[in-house]
Amino acid sequence: MKNTFLIIIISFLSQLTFAQTATLSGHIKDKKNGEALIGATCYFLISERELLPNEYGYYSITVPAGTYKISFSYIGYETQNITLDLSKNQVFNILLADENKELDAVTVVGTRKDRNIESTEMSMEKLPVKLVKKLPSFMGEVDVLKTITLLPGIQSGGEGSSGLYVRGGGPDENLLLLDEAPVYNASHLMGFFSVFNSDAIKDIQVYKGGIPAEYGGKASSVIDIRMKDGNSQQLSGQAGIGNISSRLTLEGPIIKDKWSFIVSGRRTYADVVGRMIGIDELKDNQLYFYDLNLKTNIEFSHKDRVYISAYTGDDYFKLGESLYMRWGNITGTARWNHIFNGKLFSNTSLIYSKYDYSLGVPSNSVDQFDWNSRIEDFNFKQDFSWFLNTNNKIDFGLNIIKHHFEPGNIETNESSFFEPLKLTNYNAISSAAYVSNEQKFGSLLTIKYGLRLSVFQQIGIGKLREYENPEKPQSDEIVSETSYKTGDKIGSPFINFEPRISAKISTGETSSVKTSYNRMAQNLHLISNTNSPTPLDIWLPSNKYIKPLIVNQVAAGYFRNFSNNTYETSLEFYYKDMQNVLDYKDGAELFLNEDLETELLTGTGYAYGMEIMIKKQEGQFTGWVSYTLAKSMREIPGINNGDPYPSTYDRTHDFSLVTNYDINKRISLSASWVFSTGNPVTYPVAKYNVQGNTLFYYSDRNSNRIPDYHRLDFSFNYNFKKNEYRKVKQLLNVSLYNVYGRRNAYSIYFRPNEDNPAIIEATRLSILGTMIPSITYNINF
Repeated sequence: MKNTFLIIIISFLSQLTFAQTATLSGHIKDKKNGEALIGATCYFLISERELLPNEYGYYSITVPAGTYKISFSYIGYETQNITLDLSKNQVFNILLADENKELDAVTVVGTRKDRNIESTEMSMEKLPVKLVKKLPSFMGEVDVLKTITLLPGIQSGGEGSSGLYVRGGGPDENLLLLDEAPVYNASHLMGFFSVFNSDAIKDIQVYKGGIPAEYGGKASSVIDIRMKDGNSQQLSGQAGIGNISSRLTLEGPIIKDKWSFIVSGRRTYADVVGRMIGIDELKDNQLYFYDLNLKTNIEFSHKDRVYISAYTGDDYFKLGESLYMRWGNITGTARWNHIFNGKLFSNTSLIYSKYDYSLGVPSNSVDQFDWNSRIEDFNFKQDFSWFLNTNNKIDFGLNIIKHHFEPGNIETNESSFFEPLKLTNYNAISSAAYVSNEQKFGSLLTIKYGLRLSVFQQIGIGKLREYENPEKPQSDEIVSETSYKTGDKIGSPFINFEPRISAKISTGETSSVKTSYNRMAQNLHLISNTNSPTPLDIWLPSNKYIKPLIVNQVAAGYFRNFSNNTYETSLEFYYKDMQNVLDYKDGAELFLNEDLETELLTGTGYAYGMEIMIKKQEGQFTGWVSYTLAKSMREIPGINNGDPYPSTYDRTHDFSLVTNYDINKRISLSASWVFSTGNPVTYPVAKYNVQGNTLFYYSDRNSNRIPDYHRLDFSFNYNFKKNEYRKVKQLLNVSLYNVYGRRNAYSIYFRPNEDNPAIIEATRLSILGTMIPSITYNINF
């Protein structure tokens, strides 16, 4: 048996070493600006071999030596067909030019038409930024996260919310990445806008399931957003002015084809304009947000390229000398791409991320205070892609993150009646290693399988409290408290094996069946009892009393295209099993609580659903229809008598209709209509008077719902250009948000009737109850 196994290995290695093969590698880029074309295709016409470049536009394929006809293509670009003599290894970089299409050939995607069928990826969506900019916007601000909620399986947390519920998971279970850096709070203006400026974004990928092994740390989804690299061919820019904000982006080469940059900024100006025109209410008050994106990349040689990118953004609110509040993110990424040979591609990343907020009274009065909180990451990441042969592509790497948590610090001056307070800080090391292989078995079956090993260790400086009953800690049962020095291990590490596998079976030229399984471990927990993230939420690491959230998800789907791939259809089913799910005790007190673990309860959960999507991606009329039928439940001892109850993120029905109609090359119309089942909520069902005090008796946890949500949005886009070759192009967008003025309920609260206080009545709280028009003027140069 041993000899047989040895013979197989020797035979395999001999084929790799001595077979007469040649490797073709290089980058596929946009001829106009030098940007990598993620999702382009390199196709060998006779042998019918094909491959896709990675996220940096790099491709590599090893074939038997010979002469080949090769086609390089990308939707919306001119296909290039070339003939190459591959008698030896070659580096071939290709630049694809925009395709000047007639109106009836307009497309809305930037990947090959049948990728949804041919790739192993399922439960994954790519959003073209060009389409996002055409859709209706709120107050003239194009929002990537709002567009993501129009996809099946992804729901919004509600009006004025940046939280995303993905397949029954919470808003803290989504890994939001901007150039590989985690973004912990993606909201501006209390959730009405996101921090992602569409002018600075190149590519958006959303994974709901079948998550590749390179990603980890969050349980439900990955939203991977890549910034533009900067135009390496010529100086260009774009600017826009809308109802509440203005934007400016500049990009260009420092050394043509070698070194480029991009700078993109955005700021609201309602407070500035208000003071200029003499609005008294804004004289001493401030309310604004801003974003600044920076990036540069340098090609040192055909084998080495360095990218450096950064983001900073803040919200600031100040009400005279009475109150101030600010929150914001800072991220930074330095990446080095190195090509060892035609087959082995490396990316080394150093990543920094910080989210912090502050709240206080700025004056020297007796109620003065400054409250601060933050989470900060230092991250090292090493990734390799090994293009072994035409049937195997192996990805492997490692990741080490140092987390620092400051849940809350209160500082006061001598005249304040508030006392200074400093909650315990936390530190942790998160490390992971992964390997995966995408393997083709003939033309019908492709399997991508991998494993991620994650290790999470809480470390000092820190403290650990011991309770009489560690399984059910109570704040009045503290036995002892142990302090740890810098770098000391606190408790045992959490070690998790996270297998990932997905498979695609071709069932014809226009259809395929796919299935996937992934196990995810999450060690960072958002402590909040609201339905959506707020600026004042805090993050805590897994520890002795808060175990990692473990999610196992299986999914299966059928994918079919029609009319030469003009229409895409998909039907997916999924089931998620959740362990160590957190929820809060009835009446939990989370504000500045040193012993938060005493307010938490742990149990299990599950979610399942069906997702349908029909998309038309070519022609004058484009868009999609998506529908989700889903259930998300929790079962936690101590809540609802231990019986299962709907989670806060349960949405039975979710429907989206998105349309875009190009009347001609200068005018287009877009509209979207959304409907979703109302949020689960707990209502009082009875009241009692006890010694003059009114007490309420509540229904089972989340046994009621607020009214269903629905909204219609509309936009009109006008392009001033008279021909394609004008250097300055002007565009006008007019949007109508909430066209029929639906008063969607944000929440329901109860109050005494004004005429008869003995009667308690339900009152709907609506953030928006009218149509919101906006107009945005954009210019590209």
